[in-house]
Amino acid sequence: MAVLVAVVGPIAAGRPPEQVSLSVLEPPSERHLLGTDWLGRDVLSRVVVGARVSLLVSILAVVIGASTGTGVGLAAGMGGKWADELTMRMMDVLLAFPPILLAIVIVAFLGPSLYNAMIAIGLVHLPIFARITRARVLDLRRAEFLEAAVALGASPVRQILRHLLPNMTGTIIIQATASLAYAILTEATLGFLGLGAQPPTPTWGSMLSDARSYLSSAPWLSIFPGLAILLTVIGFNLLGDALSDYLDPRLRHL
Repeated sequence: MAVLVAVVGPIAAGRPPEQVSLSVLEPPSERHLLGTDWLGRDVLSRVVVGARVSLLVSILAVVIGASTGTGVGLAAGMGGKWADELTMRMMDVLLAFPPILLAIVIVAFLGPSLYNAMIAIGLVHLPIFARITRARVLDLRRAEFLEAAVALGASPVRQILRHLLPNMTGTIIIQATASLAYAILTEATLGFLGLGAQPPTPTWGSMLSDARSYLSSAPWLSIFPGLAILLTVIGFNLLGDALSDYLDPRLRHL
């Protein structure tokens, strides 16, 4: 549903999110289904455009974290003892920081922007995918089919492309789906702190930040972006659970 809103929502909303009007702080009505803000901008338009921004940032960030982390995990699992120890200790250092604190530090160093927030969220998820991939590689290297491939002279590249990646794709997809929920929360937090997309681009986090001054006089300004975050995070968590049940053959008959 969130993806559908992000794709067709801006067209269905009918009003540009930056368009101001004299209808300042108008409560939800037939003319403005979710009301207007202090500049007369339509809240519905800003929520659906914020869905596009939040989902785009979160999906691309998870793609960055998954692809980079998978590569790091493969290198650690296939590179021998010293490569494994060095790589995993580096990942442990990253995991020692609270994820949101690490994202804030990275964005503060790179500068607040939409693209830097994307990079920061991706780097936060990198060690998670690296550890999952490395554990899966070490498990699969003991499998009989991989031992047979090594005995037949399969190169490390062929082992990875032909045997390892196809057998860990499901695990990576499940983790990526679960990471999307946390990525959306992280993006909203960065937007709330002013470290994400900069005005006038609307995001759910920045809308919540701007609505703090109107919690009592115009509660709809914070209710609807908050509900959007809540429902989207729940949706991706449920999708991750469903994919886990479907892709894990051990759970299909439970």
